[in-house]
Amino acid sequence: MSTHAWKFFRAGGFDQVKLETGADLMNLDKLDQKLWVALACPTTGLEFCSKTAALIDTDKDGRIRAPELISAVKWAGSMLKNPDDLVKGGNAVEFSSISEATPEGKQLLASARQICANLGKKDASAISVSDASDANKIFVNTTFNGDGVIIAESASDDAAKSVIADIAACLGTVNDRSGKAGIDQAKADAFFAECVAFEDWNKKADADKANILPAGDATAAAAAAVRAIKTKVDDFFGRCRLAAFDPRAVALLNRKEEEYLAVAAKDMSITAAEIAGFPLAQVGAGKALPLKGAINPAHAAAVAALHANAVKPLLGDKSELTEADWTTLLARLGAFECWNAGKAGAAVEKLGIKRVREILSGKAKETIAALIAKDKALEPEATSIANVEKLCRFVRDLHTLCINFVSFKDFYDRGEPAIFQAGTLYLDQRSCELTLPVEDAGKHATMAGLAGTYLAYCDLVRKGTSEKRHIVAAFTDGDSDNLMVGRNGIFYDRKNQDWDATITKIIDNPISIRQAFFAPYKKLVRMIEEQVAKRAAAADAEANAKLASTAEATANADKKPVEPKKIDTGTLAAIGLVLTTLLGALGAIFGKILGLAWWQIPLAFLAIILAISLPSVIIAWLKLRRRNLGPILDANGWAVNAKAKVNVPFGRSLTGIAMLPAGSQRDLVDPYAEKKSPWPKIIVVAVFLIIVCAVLNKLGYINEWTNGRLGDPRPPKPLSVEDAKAAAEKAAAAKPAEPAK
Repeated sequence: MSTHAWKFFRAGGFDQVKLETGADLMNLDKLDQKLWVALACPTTGLEFCSKTAALIDTDKDGRIRAPELISAVKWAGSMLKNPDDLVKGGNAVEFSSISEATPEGKQLLASARQICANLGKKDASAISVSDASDANKIFVNTTFNGDGVIIAESASDDAAKSVIADIAACLGTVNDRSGKAGIDQAKADAFFAECVAFEDWNKKADADKANILPAGDATAAAAAAVRAIKTKVDDFFGRCRLAAFDPRAVALLNRKEEEYLAVAAKDMSITAAEIAGFPLAQVGAGKALPLKGAINPAHAAAVAALHANAVKPLLGDKSELTEADWTTLLARLGAFECWNAGKAGAAVEKLGIKRVREILSGKAKETIAALIAKDKALEPEATSIANVEKLCRFVRDLHTLCINFVSFKDFYDRGEPAIFQAGTLYLDQRSCELTLPVEDAGKHATMAGLAGTYLAYCDLVRKGTSEKRHIVAAFTDGDSDNLMVGRNGIFYDRKNQDWDATITKIIDNPISIRQAFFAPYKKLVRMIEEQVAKRAAAADAEANAKLASTAEATANADKKPVEPKKIDTGTLAAIGLVLTTLLGALGAIFGKILGLAWWQIPLAFLAIILAISLPSVIIAWLKLRRRNLGPILDANGWAVNAKAKVNVPFGRSLTGIAMLPAGSQRDLVDPYAEKKSPWPKIIVVAVFLIIVCAVLNKLGYINEWTNGRLGDPRPPKPLSVEDAKAAAEKAAAAKPAEPAK
């Protein structure tokens, strides 16, 4: 169990660890990973040094995981006298801060001093990231640098240099720290194994040269010439046998005249597919294949190679080839083909057997192995030089990564942007700071849609450089009335470079409570506008139709009398019904309201407003309280371990709304403003006055003020219990006594 005393802060609806000291970082392995905000993140797509990320990513899978981060912190802390230097950061590491308690630390300090000396900074007391990065220049002109890779210049004799060049030519190269192409032990071992296999394969031919190499060194060329034309020669002799079986087939076997006409009608070349498909030569019963003269032009070169490379060396200088000769030729080359099918050591075949045997008979294998071993012996020193840059980068960057990985301090304290924030999008009089790079918007949206956040995917372009990027921006304040696909804005990246931004995809979710409150009224207005537009379009179409019919009627006035226009009673009835229903509903509502006590009337209007807006507000509130960052980051390759909430107050800080600066003066007179109609104000005032009059009438004030000429009388006040009792007693006393029976 960890004895380290941790401190936590509350943000995003959950507890996050504070990493304020070197001891906090060095004890990360003892912090329960269930308390980490993230367990993995990608090495790319972050506002974080890619070289540092690559050094932390030890398995080179493109992701930084919790164990890799812990390992990096442990190593960096062990190289320093005080791990608090990791929290302080900075671009340089003081020599006095490097620990010499371990051999690795001593070697690292010596390498750091040597690097500065080589850079002309012998009296330096610290080494910077840029100095350590320049350490790679040390290896530029080196032949032995501890990476197990040697180059041709590593060898002192020409024979070894030549073999190194042969290995590179046959099996490729690997990069040396000097930046030059070289070979390593794996390449050398594979090369010599190929040489041995190639020699053993050639020994089989040497043992039975008469059968396997009937044409000597020219046998390979003879076999290649035969393979190139074998299919067409077999086809020719097969057709000749068929012609011998039935002479009637000769014309068909040589192709019909119509087929030649089809070919002749086109622009023709000797390699045309139509010609290549014709027989090799004119077919006839028992006919030999001419090696010169009447040969299909598409195969003339292959037949000439057959004659020169195979027939002449193996059968003699013949002008034609019988089927028996062809069978003999195949038999002579059969042993070679069988031997050639079992070829081994093909990777070094280009060197030839003579060169391969020369290499194997020398001491090149031992010499190259010794050179590689010599290079490997320098690995600790070279690795230490590389570790100087590693330490400098870790001191500068590790704490930043930790407070954006183990916790999301940078994101929630609203100081420095988090490493996953790509920049700021300005669009629709808002600035969106929660922006992330994306590669595939469709794939990203599948996961990010679960965040409950209004997301706008944008394509970014820099016109000057033709650079392109893609981002997703979260709108967490304001409304979505003016956000739509195709809208343009400006994006400023973390380097303050500006990009043209265009919305390409939207994931719609509530943005704010204010938007939810007015949403029903805006929907009603949009519905009315749509209905008005539809009715106007229908009326316009109807008017156009009537104009057309009127024009036609005018043109045909002498043929048909114009009928008097009739009033559409159905339309009038429908309009009347709608107006009656609407006025009746409004009358019923206002009648109910006016039937209430005067102090209840404002409450009734408030209740109506709540009845309209409250459901939308409740739904939005439920969604906004579930809004979180996790799915957005998960879609980018993170493994977020907590529900990082983006509640309403925090969301307001992520999206800035346009506001006039303090102390600004406003001139409210717009010279180009549209002239406003007075009727809306008149209607509002009239409705207000009607309501006031109705209330005053109900309370009896109008009747009282007009001396009973107008309005309803004031309703009697309800009697108290004591007054009611006294009135009852008075009535009983005034009642005459009943006569006695």
